[in-house]
Amino acid sequence: MADVTDQLADLRSDCLPSTEVNLQEKEVSRNAHEAFETGQYDACLTYLAQLQELRKDDTKVMLNKAVAEFYKSGQTTTDEFRHALTTIKSQVHSTMEDVDGLDDVENGTTFYNQAVVLYHLKQYVEAIALMERLYQVIEPFEEKFAQAVCCLLVDLYLLTYQAEKALPLLAVLEKMLTQGAGNANGKSAEPSNNNNNNKEGASHKVDGLGIELARSKLHQYKVRSYLQMKSLKACKREIKSVMNTSGNSISSLFLKSNFEFQRGNYRKAVKLLNSANIADHPGFMKTGECVHCMFWNNLGCVHHAMGKLHMSSFYFRRALQENDYATNQLAAQIEQDEKLPGRPLCTLLADCHHEVLHNCGVLLLQTGRPLVAFECLVEAVQVFHSNPRLWLRLAECCIAAGSRNDDKESSNADREKKVVKSIVGRGLHRKLILASHVTHNIKSNSDAQSSAIPVASLEFAGLCLRNSLLLLPETPAESPSVTTDIPSTLGPASNTSIDGTEATSKGQDTELSVPALPSSPLRRQEVESLRCSALVCSTYVALGLGDSLLALQYAEKLLQQPKLSGSLRFLGHLYAAEALIALDRISDAIRNLNPENITDVSLVACPSEPDQGSDKNEMECMENNGKHAPQTYPSSVTAARAIMLFNLGTAYCLRSEFEKARTCLQQACTMVSPTDVPPEAILLAVYLELQNGNPQQALQIIKRNQLMPPPIKVQELRKKVPLAPFQPSQTTAPFTTLQRK
Repeated sequence: MADVTDQLADLRSDCLPSTEVNLQEKEVSRNAHEAFETGQYDACLTYLAQLQELRKDDTKVMLNKAVAEFYKSGQTTTDEFRHALTTIKSQVHSTMEDVDGLDDVENGTTFYNQAVVLYHLKQYVEAIALMERLYQVIEPFEEKFAQAVCCLLVDLYLLTYQAEKALPLLAVLEKMLTQGAGNANGKSAEPSNNNNNNKEGASHKVDGLGIELARSKLHQYKVRSYLQMKSLKACKREIKSVMNTSGNSISSLFLKSNFEFQRGNYRKAVKLLNSANIADHPGFMKTGECVHCMFWNNLGCVHHAMGKLHMSSFYFRRALQENDYATNQLAAQIEQDEKLPGRPLCTLLADCHHEVLHNCGVLLLQTGRPLVAFECLVEAVQVFHSNPRLWLRLAECCIAAGSRNDDKESSNADREKKVVKSIVGRGLHRKLILASHVTHNIKSNSDAQSSAIPVASLEFAGLCLRNSLLLLPETPAESPSVTTDIPSTLGPASNTSIDGTEATSKGQDTELSVPALPSSPLRRQEVESLRCSALVCSTYVALGLGDSLLALQYAEKLLQQPKLSGSLRFLGHLYAAEALIALDRISDAIRNLNPENITDVSLVACPSEPDQGSDKNEMECMENNGKHAPQTYPSSVTAARAIMLFNLGTAYCLRSEFEKARTCLQQACTMVSPTDVPPEAILLAVYLELQNGNPQQALQIIKRNQLMPPPIKVQELRKKVPLAPFQPSQTTAPFTTLQRK
């Protein structure tokens, strides 16, 4: 973690504006530096005040004074320190546009300190802009400061999932460390002619220890980069180096667990996490990391990948509890300690509340609790508002909360209630009142309140879907770079998000990258898949709100997508036909309902050319370990064509072509079991029998609550009656469109 640099070196004439440095100023500067190094910040500030009287308007003295005051407060007066840095920056007449003109360490230190503060405030866009421009003029800086610049920039790149930019910096940093080690060894080998041999030997030992720690950190950076890029072979080599240099430390075990997680060795990942001795961690106040929260969150991610959703939910709740406990403990300590005017700088980055809430929301949505998931995701989207996938998840919560899957009816009696509304009279005078239409319990916002108010309604779902589509680039030329304001704070070794764990981050696929924090960025194939999902949900929402024209536009745009899965293509034709029927364009609807349009119902589009950035066969060792394949809707091409036939019969009825409608029902009846026949088809069959003058046959259909069997065998019907063109109605369960991988 980056720290504010203590730039309090002795004043030198070549570092100051124009006037020379006299002996008195050198002495005061040296005393201030010694006081700062020993932690005597009051004495340091006294010396700096004297120095400021001697050298007024000297930005270096102003910077040292601001740093000393910040350290005196225990690094808690972040706002005041940031304001002081901004003032110093304006006085040296340097802006972000002319940072390239920096030619001394002092001005570079000002920008570095400002970037550190932005880093802890999670304002990474501004921090990266500062550090990239500072890196361009890194040569004049001394070696230690140049290494700090590289480390901070690498941290920023990794936290924004730009591993492809971090790797070249790591090569530069490794070269610096190699040269530094060579210089240190060369100096230690030379004989010393003064009386400070012991001091020099001790300093060389410290330098060597620092180089070893830097190398260990360098290996950890490489592991984090390779994990983000899914380069598991290269990562495996670096993992060995990390374990050799760091041993069984918490960070090394977390990194190795993440590595095994990506390989699919979930049980081994859990074993490594459990072997980490998190009780020995220095604590939240010293490091700014809530290791207990990271531990439980990672366990939740691993168990989610194993298909153990309830265990995963338990672990995420524990992670939330640990995070809240740490933040409450910090607030109580600040309240009790009068010397702490605010939160320490290192703790500003450690709150993982919204990241874990995001994971909880996605998990609750998958386990069929959309209302609770909605509450979690609404809070998370306030922070991760640039995540198009998160907006789609919110819309899915609204759709799931307001709809009911007809396939999950508990008994035949429940299905009968959808056909017979009520019974009037008794005996010979008993009358059956049929339902005029089948209700789907679509919950819309009937009040006059704005649709922008977060409520689990179709109106708010439409708003979420529009946000999701607007955040997705239409063409690769319009794709934004990976930039974000608030990335994940769970650190390099944590499997932060469960929504996007299958996302790839290949090194050579950098031309399209859409930020989707707290999960990894969306690449080209994921953007196309997400757009298809958002379009099909938008079509359903528009139909539910009665906007048939808008629904037709969404459906047509969906069917034009090049990478459209078979299941979504089926729903696209189905929803387009429903919108066309509402617009009284029956002929166009019938063309969409042709069962020959359905040749595939898979949930994943056919893969294009293989990704060149991945290691060959590196993912072949993936283990399922209980992870179930996603359920598609419909389950087979036959079931999909049966749905199309049922709906096509409805379209023919609207044109009074009753014989064609009867043929469609008979064909569909041969394709599905009697219990899978939707209530709409029962009502359609009753209507056809009444139109044909057979009320007794209609009564039999109602009593049996199933279509009458055809007069000939199924095999003979399939031979003699060819498949006719067909269509959809709202008999399909809309939430099935949300069941993606």
